[in-house]
Amino acid sequence: MKFRPLADTGVFVSELCLGTMTFGGVGQIWEVMGGLDQGAADAIVHRALDAGINFIDTANVYAAGESEKLVGHAIAGRRHDIVLATKVRGRMGPGANQVGLSRLHIIESVEASLKRLNTDYIDLYQIHRSDPITNIEDTLRALDDLVRAGKVRYIGCSNLPAWQLMKALGISREQRLERFKCTQSYYSLVGRDLERDTMPLLKDQGLGLLVWSPLAGGFLSGKFTRDGGDESGRRAKFDFPPVNKDKGFDIIDVLAPIAKAHGVSVAQTALAWILANGAVTSVIIGAKKIAQLDDNLKAVDVTLTADDLKALDEASKLPAQYPEWMDSLGSDRKPGESRY
Repeated sequence: MKFRPLADTGVFVSELCLGTMTFGGVGQIWEVMGGLDQGAADAIVHRALDAGINFIDTANVYAAGESEKLVGHAIAGRRHDIVLATKVRGRMGPGANQVGLSRLHIIESVEASLKRLNTDYIDLYQIHRSDPITNIEDTLRALDDLVRAGKVRYIGCSNLPAWQLMKALGISREQRLERFKCTQSYYSLVGRDLERDTMPLLKDQGLGLLVWSPLAGGFLSGKFTRDGGDESGRRAKFDFPPVNKDKGFDIIDVLAPIAKAHGVSVAQTALAWILANGAVTSVIIGAKKIAQLDDNLKAVDVTLTADDLKALDEASKLPAQYPEWMDSLGSDRKPGESRY
């Protein structure tokens, strides 16, 4: 297992992160995601840690808090070996204020998460997505207070559009508040939208990138083809994240032969493509079964050639959009000029 720096924190995290959305089965959606009980969760967590993973990600909303409880039990005795991440934003009860990014909900949520995780601090506390009702400055001040209180080490965001992320960074700088250190965002061979605005922002601002659903909800697992798919798989029951399947199958047509040439699985190859991107800090992998986890873990040993990467890029690249296509036109430089 290799390790990469989490932005400029000085903290190193494994290039694969264990996601725990499959833990717990409270609620119809979470049963589809995995519904794993404590025994299964313990087995997966311990296998991941033994393989060198030191980074675990969960969220309070996963199975209505059950995932956090299962994680807390599974890491007992090994807490200080782990960079532990969780999230806040989703609805945690029927009350009017049991959702969102208000100071009230954040403070209540972090205390509940600490209790469920059986820890007195959270290494990375992330807002799960934006809250259009709450002033982002109030959110950032609440998060800053948690860092100052020692309950949270670092803060991050998830699923924010680039403009909202940049706005938050600007407010943090202006008000001298704790700054987001990373974003957790969807990115895969069949979902490269992040490259348009967010990845350039991350590079410019020195933020980390944690990738969720790198296999596009199982679409890139090797179990789905034009002729059908795994009816027991999650995507067969919950078609998420959205995928342009016609283009997706064209990408798989390129991906599968590359995997075969390397003697590895399609899933490992799709993960290796993401790991080859220098903008990526860690790739979040989830599993229902040990065999699935073991297969994904082997992705760190797959090295794609320049030709492999070029073929996959050509098959999956985004069409140019405005103003990108303007920049592809001739420059405004005069002959012989070295700058605009």
